[in-house]
Amino acid sequence: MTDTANTGVLIIGGGMAGAWAAIGATQAGATVTLVDKGYCGTSGVTASAGPGHWWAPPEARDAVVAARLKAGQRLGEAAWMHRILDRTWRNLPTLAPYYRFPRDDAGVTNYRAVRGPEYMRALRARIDALGVRVLDHHPALELLAWPDGAIAGARGVRRQHGNTVWEIHAGAVVLAAGGTAFLSGLLGARNNTGDGYLMAAEAGAELSGMEFTAAFTIAPARSNMTRTMSYSFATYYDEDGHVLDAPPYGPAQTRFLAAALLRGPVLCSLHRLPDDIRARLHRISPNVPLVFDRWGIDPFRDRFEITLHTDGTVRGLGGVLVVGDNCETSVPGLFVAGDNAAREHVAGAISGGGNVNSAWALTSGLLSGGGAAVRSRRVNAPAGRPIPLGRAGLRPTGSARPADLEPARAALRREMRDFDRALFRSAEGLQASRQTLDAAWDEVSRHAQGGDLAAREAAALLATARWSVASALVRAESRGMHLRMDAPGTRADFGHRLLAGGLDDVRTRWDTSVTTTPASAMEAVP
Repeated sequence: MTDTANTGVLIIGGGMAGAWAAIGATQAGATVTLVDKGYCGTSGVTASAGPGHWWAPPEARDAVVAARLKAGQRLGEAAWMHRILDRTWRNLPTLAPYYRFPRDDAGVTNYRAVRGPEYMRALRARIDALGVRVLDHHPALELLAWPDGAIAGARGVRRQHGNTVWEIHAGAVVLAAGGTAFLSGLLGARNNTGDGYLMAAEAGAELSGMEFTAAFTIAPARSNMTRTMSYSFATYYDEDGHVLDAPPYGPAQTRFLAAALLRGPVLCSLHRLPDDIRARLHRISPNVPLVFDRWGIDPFRDRFEITLHTDGTVRGLGGVLVVGDNCETSVPGLFVAGDNAAREHVAGAISGGGNVNSAWALTSGLLSGGGAAVRSRRVNAPAGRPIPLGRAGLRPTGSARPADLEPARAALRREMRDFDRALFRSAEGLQASRQTLDAAWDEVSRHAQGGDLAAREAAALLATARWSVASALVRAESRGMHLRMDAPGTRADFGHRLLAGGLDDVRTRWDTSVTTTPASAMEAVP
């Protein structure tokens, strides 16, 4: 039996972006329902982090934006950057009744950096106070659409009620289900399996920046503690104790360490971490030293082995293409926020990390929620029942059978997490990855028994990986976090966004309609 309900705005995902979307939609006068695969307030990557927000006073923003435009290698947009800086500056302090922002020694409130667990608890408290209907442990499996293609709501299952089906009809939907780290073990990302990307593509939306998914983050070996601030001061060694001449922290260092790890173990010491940060680390990011405390390691004195975990689209840039000022997609009634959205326009070709991405999650949440609220007031639901859009993992195109999903997961891990395939890319390697992932997709989409959350997650992961590999193959250059070993230079004619879409047949195309930072302006930045 299906539990059916109606709402003005439906938000899929209860992380930072989803919570801010609920705030934006409610403040714009809509009735709001938020569904989350886990528990809104603890699920998602923010809840286990200590994120900082991109934060600059008005008088400093021109310089901040200019620097980001230069670093972003022609794929950013100054107007969007100024917009998220302004929205974050004005709106983050409004959380003060629910979150105790710290003060520095001079008594100045620090709004920029927040403690993830408390931040998400505060956001949950705020949306509860606003009257948002929150349905925890209610993963969305598919979108619903009217015959004209406009989004009508979504359908999913109630995990704590025997996986019975829920269906919610809405005037507009915000996808805020997060990105994906391709099952790398990234802390907080277990529920982030690319569901929003697949649902958007099934509705006809395109994705952008999927080639910029080769984001890898340092972590102690045998740990998923990928909090990186301390590693700005790290010293690295090979297994014989020789110091490795690593570049400064950034993409070049990641590639250097990946190459070293392919040769053998890499050790790390944090003895150069400033004393003031050491003294505050247990308070700022208590989960970072916890790993070392449990192992009996003093990271400021002892050397410990490190690894790299892929962050995929979480610290990458790829996601659903934003086509309007309120984070609309090309599909009527469908909006997108946070890591579900492409972020090239606000980050360029390099990772948005924790600061730009956090500011983007806040801003895109407010914008998408407000835009969805306006949309929901302007549309009237047609007569009849909406059409379910889900396919792979729900409605197989061939003979349905109980699916062994482990081969698909193994293919995904190998192609998207191994350094030689995912980080050091080449046409030959990408072609091989594409064939492997296409075969895994074919098996899941044609035969996986429908209605199972695990099968749906596998389909979303494979779809995301296929868009990423196809885009990386077409962008035959090296730009930002995208490295092609067989095309190490940056091509002037590739200074555009690359769009991807399609399910069984993946397609890509260059988007030359958006004017990004011209080369002359980029060169003029000091």
